[in-house]
Amino acid sequence: RARALLQQLPPQDCDERYCPDLAEEERKQLRAFSARRRREALGQGLACPVPGPCHGCPCKKCGRRLNKGDPGISASRLGNQFWHPSCFSCHFCHQPLVDLIYFQQDGRIYCGRHHAELFRPRCASCDQLIFMEECIEAEGRRWHLDHFCCLECDVPLCGQRYVMKSGRPCCRGCFESLFAEPCQACGDPIGADSEEATHQGLHWHARAACFCCSLCRKPLRGQPLTSRRGRLFCSETCSLGRDASSTTSDSSDSAFASAPSPDS
Repeated sequence: RARALLQQLPPQDCDERYCPDLAEEERKQLRAFSARRRREALGQGLACPVPGPCHGCPCKKCGRRLNKGDPGISASRLGNQFWHPSCFSCHFCHQPLVDLIYFQQDGRIYCGRHHAELFRPRCASCDQLIFMEECIEAEGRRWHLDHFCCLECDVPLCGQRYVMKSGRPCCRGCFESLFAEPCQACGDPIGADSEEATHQGLHWHARAACFCCSLCRKPLRGQPLTSRRGRLFCSETCSLGRDASSTTSDSSDSAFASAPSPDS
């Protein structure tokens, strides 16, 4: 319950004590934002049996009827409406509203987190609302300007090239030294700017010098290929030339070459 409350009602959305790094102007905006939400949108649902005059009324969410005496939830800010207890949930994340605390907007109910995000972006790093005039937008999320940093070395990445790793930005240097796959041919890491070819979980530079037949060196990008013990061949003939004691190859497939990572 405590974890759910912290998720649905982030304390940093309404109390500046949880946001020690805010400038004074941002603190003023947070105080005004929080006061307006409490005044205009905050409420707490009331669990009660459906009264007689509301017998047969539809649930506000699912539309199924509620009969007199059925358990129901009412929300004073939304008039004479009732919900099934399991239907009293956030319109965005669909999680049941802990302690029936809700925020209303345009006739819909939200948890505090997602109601706040209707009006202000949330920083993907610190999880605080952003009140600055400028922020970083990348990969469909937002960051404070000084929070968009490499996940490994913390170097600021504003205006710099980066690669997303596990949902967080990583500078090219850290990515290539820590996360880049080694090429099966040359052994060098396949950098963020390099085209990559993959086959059966192994990786190559997509260039002709690396992704080629192990015997005749024919480039394999976009061509049929045969593999044997981690080596690539352009044909069954080349495969048998490498290992004449065997008459069949391990597998036959087409080469797959990918462009540079879409996260870069």
